[in-house]
Amino acid sequence: MIYRYIFWDNDGVLVDTERYYLQASREALARVNIELSNEQFAEISLAGGRSIFDIAVASGIPEQSIADLKEWRYRRYAELLEQEEIALDGAADVLKRLHGRLGMAVVTSSQKYHFEIIHRRTGFLDYFDFCLTREDYTRSKPSAEPYLMALKQCGHAAENVLVIEDSPRGLKAAKAAGLACWVIPGHHTSAQDFAEADRVLFGIRDVMQFIL
Repeated sequence: MIYRYIFWDNDGVLVDTERYYLQASREALARVNIELSNEQFAEISLAGGRSIFDIAVASGIPEQSIADLKEWRYRRYAELLEQEEIALDGAADVLKRLHGRLGMAVVTSSQKYHFEIIHRRTGFLDYFDFCLTREDYTRSKPSAEPYLMALKQCGHAAENVLVIEDSPRGLKAAKAAGLACWVIPGHHTSAQDFAEADRVLFGIRDVMQFIL
């Protein structure tokens, strides 16, 4: 198969941000005395693509309080993203080597504000033709909508496009859009089911071994 275009997921694939999202989510729920485990985070958010605040809803927390918690997490996550280097090891090298050989874009569930904070320091954005963030589509992964929108924008046939993901919800979205998907399992997703993936890699550097 000859791939002419790559759609990259962002969090967990290019940058190490999921730990901060977990921390912000955990701290938000703790404000209403709800504990969030690593396993719950992986199953609800990374596998199912649902809101971790569903736990608060099930616990009877009022709607306005949940809205306040979401806003609190939004700000807290932004603070955490500013703390230290977050580019994953090898990501810069792989993007640099692929740039100009294949078209590339980012398709992420990250909100634009957080996405911009993330990439102020990475220097990655110059490698991409376009980036789709959460505000660009109606339904997030595992819906096919984000990847179908990206497919339309890139101008290539589905058989010539490859998706790189790290989560079950991302894999489901890619396959629902009719795209090949390679998965790089992360710390929170290594134990999850990636049987539908076209290839499972150990790290981002492995992309080079198979793509060129």
